Amino acid sequence: MARIAFILLCHKEPEAIIQQAERLTAAGDYMSIHFDARAKPGDFQTITEALKDNPNVTFAKKRIKCGWGEWSLVQASLNAIETALDAFPRATHFYMLSGDCMAIKSAEYIHDFLQNNDRDYIESFDFFESDWIKTGMKEDRLIYRHYFNERTQPKRYYWAYELQKRFGLEREIPADIQVQIGSQWWCLRRRTIEWIVEFTKKRKDVMAFFATTWIPDETFFQTLVRHLVPETEIESRTLTFLMFTDYGMPVSFYNDHYDMLLSQDFLFARKISPEARELRARLGALYAAEGVEFKISGEGRSLFKFLTGRGRVGRRFGLRFWETESSLGRERELLIVICKKWHVAKRLVEQIRQHTNIPAIEYLFNEEGTPLPDLGGIQKTIGKRHRHRRSMMRMLFDYFDTNRLIICLDPEALDLLRDFCGDRSTTRLLEIDVNFSEDYLKGHAMRIGLAGEQTPQETLERLLPTIRHDLAFESDQIRDSNFGNHDYLREYENRDEHARALSHFLAIPEAKAHDIVDIDYLFSD
Repeated sequence: MARIAFILLCHKEPEAIIQQAERLTAAGDYMSIHFDARAKPGDFQTITEALKDNPNVTFAKKRIKCGWGEWSLVQASLNAIETALDAFPRATHFYMLSGDCMAIKSAEYIHDFLQNNDRDYIESFDFFESDWIKTGMKEDRLIYRHYFNERTQPKRYYWAYELQKRFGLEREIPADIQVQIGSQWWCLRRRTIEWIVEFTKKRKDVMAFFATTWIPDETFFQTLVRHLVPETEIESRTLTFLMFTDYGMPVSFYNDHYDMLLSQDFLFARKISPEARELRARLGALYAAEGVEFKISGEGRSLFKFLTGRGRVGRRFGLRFWETESSLGRERELLIVICKKWHVAKRLVEQIRQHTNIPAIEYLFNEEGTPLPDLGGIQKTIGKRHRHRRSMMRMLFDYFDTNRLIICLDPEALDLLRDFCGDRSTTRLLEIDVNFSEDYLKGHAMRIGLAGEQTPQETLERLLPTIRHDLAFESDQIRDSNFGNHDYLREYENRDEHARALSHFLAIPEAKAHDIVDIDYLFSD
């Protein structure tokens, strides 16, 4: 019967690593862990202490510091592999995993699949003839020596690279190997792994070559498997399901991806978001289940591409294939504070945080630096947040584990207001009507590039009425849209009226609303 030795490279989230190891070894499999030597020593101690009594878990005898694109990732893999070979003589297969991977089939299904398919599963496409590399450096990955890390030492990396190009310091690829490329997530039979380890000890020339190539984890194992194993015994595919966005970022999977993941013709999936607690729990239970039948459709990547393509031409909010609906959730309530003076809205929101348990995020669609959790990359820029607004808001509801969430919006964001107010969830608006002094209008003109430090005073005086009109126009557009659940908190009204508006907006007692608005500096500039 097939038994798997999982090769796990990881560097964070010790509790998740412990759970992953316990879950996978409970089904009779094994795990060899390489925990990055750059990571916190306390995290490694936590993992080793928790797993020290598990006979099916071992740790790479030598830990090294890993860096993306470096040989260190391959060396860390080899260290864990050699440890696993010695520790687990009954392992029939070796499966490369990351801490973000989870099984999307049961252990029973996975064992039967590997037992009945005597193949090595690894993407291995001709490096020069295939189009696996879409953009960026290709041949230069191999023919020049890469001694520095592009991400951590970019100046040195490109200095060494350009120096070699200038002086024609190209090198030959070892003559008897045909370089292959593919995903670093593979599943190889024990015999193949033994051949690779033996090869690494004999062919120091090949090892020296790959040690200074760029991103060798996409070429080293892929090349050696094709070199050592008959072609008829290689399936040029990965058994780990992963997708990439148009931005080159891995797609993270969340709670609503469960059914989609199970229908894919893969055994594992990457990346499962740390925030997707429900998805992790369901997949964990699935791995231990018996007698589960899987209906494989395998359309995940094509449907993802199709539906995101529709988004780029303005039809973004049709149903996703991984969702029951595109709504934020019928049971959820999105509370939007609208204010042109961002500091006023932020002060109010901070008061709300102090007096209620409602999570609040400030101008996430206006300010790049708004603190946000990791949502798989879509939170990184303003542009991505706008393009994936509903997905991001669903993820935020999940992250805070809440059905009520507050955000702040600038009044100019009419398209966002229309979109959220048209959702099946409940959307409530609190528009803060503030006074605009001439000093504020001048500052606003400078912030949006209509004026600068050297702009003549007479020019500013002619400009200010137009700016004031534009600000009023934004508010009129919101009012003319006739949104439901629309409350106003007006600067010129007294605190009793402020409290009534806030009480209705938050659905809290007026006494608590009084406590929130009872600050003297709410509207000050």
